[in-house]
Amino acid sequence: MTGPLDKERTLAGPGFNRWLIPPCALATHLCIGQVYALSVFNLPLTRQLGVTNAAAGDWRLTQLGWIFTIAIFVLGASAALFGKWVQAQGPRKSGFVAAACWGAGFLVGALGIHLHQLWLVYLGYGVLGGCGLGIGYITPVSTLIAWFPDRRGMATGMAIMGFGGGALIASPLSAFLMRHFASPTSTGVAATWLVLGSLYFVVMTVGAFGYRLPPPAWKPAGWTEPARGEDRRLVTRGNVTPSEAIRTPQFWLLWIVLCFNVTAGIGVLGQASAMIQEVFKGTVTAAAAAGFVGLLSLFNMAGRFLWASLSDKIGRKATYACFFTLGTGIYALVPLAGRSGSVVLFIACLCAILTMYGGGFATIPAYLADVFGTKYVSAVHGRLLTAWSAAGVFGPVMVNYIRQSQIEHGVPRHQAYNVTMYLMAGLLVIAFFANLLIRPVAERHFERPFERPFERKEGEPERKNTRPPRAGLPPATLGSPHPKHS
Repeated sequence: MTGPLDKERTLAGPGFNRWLIPPCALATHLCIGQVYALSVFNLPLTRQLGVTNAAAGDWRLTQLGWIFTIAIFVLGASAALFGKWVQAQGPRKSGFVAAACWGAGFLVGALGIHLHQLWLVYLGYGVLGGCGLGIGYITPVSTLIAWFPDRRGMATGMAIMGFGGGALIASPLSAFLMRHFASPTSTGVAATWLVLGSLYFVVMTVGAFGYRLPPPAWKPAGWTEPARGEDRRLVTRGNVTPSEAIRTPQFWLLWIVLCFNVTAGIGVLGQASAMIQEVFKGTVTAAAAAGFVGLLSLFNMAGRFLWASLSDKIGRKATYACFFTLGTGIYALVPLAGRSGSVVLFIACLCAILTMYGGGFATIPAYLADVFGTKYVSAVHGRLLTAWSAAGVFGPVMVNYIRQSQIEHGVPRHQAYNVTMYLMAGLLVIAFFANLLIRPVAERHFERPFERPFERKEGEPERKNTRPPRAGLPPATLGSPHPKHS
């Protein structure tokens, strides 16, 4: 007997419309994308006891900042740890588990807020919710690639676009709920988390039950797979297991590519509001800075779809070469925009940077499928997301500490980010060469098929094995299946 969550129950019937799968993936990613809107709770959480003003015993912003850091770190760690399980169990079961972890993370976090126990918030949103983030993030990947072998980049871009755009929904929704639940004795954050946790669980569960897997050997109507050598965009025809993938130089080169691209982008994203106000002090107000952060979210989301779709045309390696070539020049241009006092140029530079930040996330699953094959792509993707965990720490720490060091050495605040921008440009130069070094995976790393015994057709005389025995093998093994390199 199979349960409703089992992989066998998700096989699509004849005539199933593959375009029903991206909305399911989008439902998952729009929910977990809330993590980018977590900062809307920071100030209210600093006055949980005082309500209107911070009181003795209230949490500090430095303490609250660890909630996001823990969640992002656990995202990458859980994606690596459970990637193989996600691949084996299928998208419905893993999607439901992600919904349960993400929803429960809010509920445990709400309890921690109510009891004013920060460790419970770390455990709930950071650890339990972080597991929901990691499992939910990789859940749709292999399913989308299986349904869209002709448009791998576009398909994953549509889903991962939701992660970038989740904050656009979560931020105003959270603000509305906090106002609704606020009272003279409460900031309304705990009640808001209860509502969000319940809502996200329902939406993600509906998405999980909408997943279907294509029948074996299914292909889109009218599409034929390019012959060997015909598609020169680094696309393999074999499959590399997750444990073998991490033994290849290609995996670690891609790890550097993702880590450095994310480090550069997430550092800017985390400090965007403060950065534009300090660089253009007296010109850009706090309200305008908040609008600027929303604009960056739009470009982050749009870049995930546009760059990933473009990668279907020009290839993943060429797409990342564009990221690092353009990105290096743009990061180097940001200090000039600040010195010249051009707000428009500054905004244009950061918006362009965020398209490539989002595009890097959306394109990497298709890049992995091209290099390591489609069979284990979710598991390999999960292991690669440890690069995101590292970048989630490196990026904000670099921006914050370098800025503070510059100010302590007498550098004016409006110039305190210049060194950081040049350093980010240097990281992209390193990533450019790492991407340039990526070559097809050596044949020895591919999963080995088994040689089938000779099948005799009806009426055909029995064929005797005339091959000489292999050294070290007894004659009884002749004709039995044995491992062989593809």
